[in-house]
Amino acid sequence: MIKEFRDFLLRGNIIELAVAVIAGAAFTQIVNSLVKDIITPLIGLVFGAPDFGNLVLFGKTVGGHFIWFTSNALGDGVTQGVMLGNFLNAVVAFALVMSGVFFLVVKPVNALTARITPPTDSGEPDLRECPECMSKISAKARRCAFCTTELAPAARA
Repeated sequence: MIKEFRDFLLRGNIIELAVAVIAGAAFTQIVNSLVKDIITPLIGLVFGAPDFGNLVLFGKTVGGHFIWFTSNALGDGVTQGVMLGNFLNAVVAFALVMSGVFFLVVKPVNALTARITPPTDSGEPDLRECPECMSKISAKARRCAFCTTELAPAARA
């Protein structure tokens, strides 16, 4: 049983998964820093809010006053509210992480897999038509799954 567990751990999938999780965590930190330190200040320059994280849609201040919108939640004393800035930071970070994963991992792996994997076309059609009910059935079928008609084996070319 210990040998099986060792083989399971060393099979490769567990190691690859561990490396992927660690790399993902490191990549997420980089993207969060990119969003917080570079992209957010650029958006702040356009909209006039130096800290995008302090953007509040509506909320309640320390004095109990209701405030509709502020880009300075801390300065205005907002204690509760819809923290729109934090949410937008998270959305931008998520979009950057997922686009990075897609373009740096998924696309290259798909291209490599397509290049390595031989074409599976064997020249034989995978489907044929049942002569009775005209349904599409497997070319290797001896009986139609739809009308249960017995079929002759498919002719080979």
